[in-house]
Amino acid sequence: MAQKIIYVPEIGELILSKRRGATNMRLSINAAGKIRVGMPYWAPYQAGVAFAKSKADWINKNLATHSVQLLQDGDLIGKSHRLKFVYKPLQKTTIAKVGANSITVTSPYDITSPRVQKKIHQVSEKALKAEAEFLLPQRLEALAKRHGYEYKSVQTRKLISRWGSCSSTKIITLSYYLVQLPWSLIDYVLVHELIHTRHMNHGKEFWDDFKKITPNARILQKEIRAYKPLVQAYKIIPGK
Repeated sequence: MAQKIIYVPEIGELILSKRRGATNMRLSINAAGKIRVGMPYWAPYQAGVAFAKSKADWINKNLATHSVQLLQDGDLIGKSHRLKFVYKPLQKTTIAKVGANSITVTSPYDITSPRVQKKIHQVSEKALKAEAEFLLPQRLEALAKRHGYEYKSVQTRKLISRWGSCSSTKIITLSYYLVQLPWSLIDYVLVHELIHTRHMNHGKEFWDDFKKITPNARILQKEIRAYKPLVQAYKIIPGK
């Protein structure tokens, strides 16, 4: 079996596996959220990439169902929002509010109830989006000035199949789930997209420039695979 792992901007990390005897393309997502394309041994890898791109909507829909974490009272969401759950048996419905540094949820149901978890995840999305819109653009601007890169604009969106992307017109899009990662990995993604303003592929020139700024880029590339663009309480200490 021949296997190749590549990064596709529209999808994220993609595992291409060639198998002898296979006669068609087969797309799958495992329990860990890894995207795999099984393909005939004779087919070019680019055919597998094209097949995955054609199924991008299906991939995004199914990735959203993977690794949904049970959020608990006291969990840190993003860099600054602490989740507070209050059980109120006489309350009729579940109520959620986002504060400057808090997410407060009150409910007549237990925190493990699916309806409560759904509400917590929804309000956590709002908190992450607010954090990302405040933190990521200024961090990107600082890195760009420090290393001499230019980009047209930056936007934060709900990306669940990748951490970021850069268009041919130098518009950078960042997943607001990024703010859940350690700062070293956030900077890894931001630098990654900045370098794409000069190199739209992942060839030798791309990695040469990347290593000039981030010598341990390959190590960080492996570390980031432990995280997923979903609401997750990573127990990160603020400031790291």
